[in-house]
Amino acid sequence: MKYVSLMSCLIILLFSGCNEVNPKGEKEVREFVKQWNASHTQLKSPYLNRDYMEVVNYYGLERTRAQVQRDKELLFQQFPDYTQRILNNQLDVINEKGTFLITFTKQVQYNGIEAEYPSYLSVMNRNGAFKIIREGVAKDAKGLDAPIFPSARQNSTKNTNNRQLFGDFNGDELSDFAYVQSPEIIATATTTQNTEAVQCKGDCDSVIIFSSNDLKDITVKGAYKSQLENLKDLNSDGADEIGFWDIKPTTKTFYVFNALTGTLLTKPIIINTTVHKNLKLIDVFKKTGPNKITITYSTQVDGKWVLKSEVVTLD
Repeated sequence: MKYVSLMSCLIILLFSGCNEVNPKGEKEVREFVKQWNASHTQLKSPYLNRDYMEVVNYYGLERTRAQVQRDKELLFQQFPDYTQRILNNQLDVINEKGTFLITFTKQVQYNGIEAEYPSYLSVMNRNGAFKIIREGVAKDAKGLDAPIFPSARQNSTKNTNNRQLFGDFNGDELSDFAYVQSPEIIATATTTQNTEAVQCKGDCDSVIIFSSNDLKDITVKGAYKSQLENLKDLNSDGADEIGFWDIKPTTKTFYVFNALTGTLLTKPIIINTTVHKNLKLIDVFKKTGPNKITITYSTQVDGKWVLKSEVVTLD
């Protein structure tokens, strides 16, 4: 009897151990897909970022998680009333050696339009959580030229791709992004002082725009060529700070902004690029302690341009 009891305990432990190694199955997959579907609204869209692998097959193209999130944001910006649901809550799940293929009919509504598309997801369990590795619609589905699909937004993404900067700029622990809206340049000319005279359509100002609706745009006066930098959290407020390079023919000016408030954390850092060439971000700006940064800039001493450094304590 003792032997039988011991074997019974071993069998129970064995099966319990197996359940711990692979605790999630078809029921949990269905719940995951329902949660993913419910996040397809403008309010809940930031939560979609956690549902994807680092690299995804997204409607037939390889995309990073950040690119997928960017596409979802563009969708909800274009159609704020967009919603989707799984028709009749019907999900078909196939387990393919640890990867689950889920097929369903997606019913969408936007701009007063309602349409249905045979759709699919492939998910896998990674470190105890489901992650999407494929998302798409059936190739023979009708209406694939609808503006809700990624192909309709490819041109918009390409136009701003070189300006996108990802980070957590509002401190909600979810990825968002920023980009620069540059002025439209009508004409440029080189002056006798070897400087550039630029004529813009309207003001020659650049605007930093955030994907998060609770962050205000930041306008940089007189900037027409630029580059953004993610400076991480400098002042311990839980949000990443954002850097802005104002690039001119003979100077580069670096602005350090608090993205939450839109205010400067230090004076503009001016580099004379004619004298001090090929300086990188780390050469002019670095975090040197809790709420402290060291900035390096060009200045004239006895008629000569030199580099000077100083420590700035942040509020």
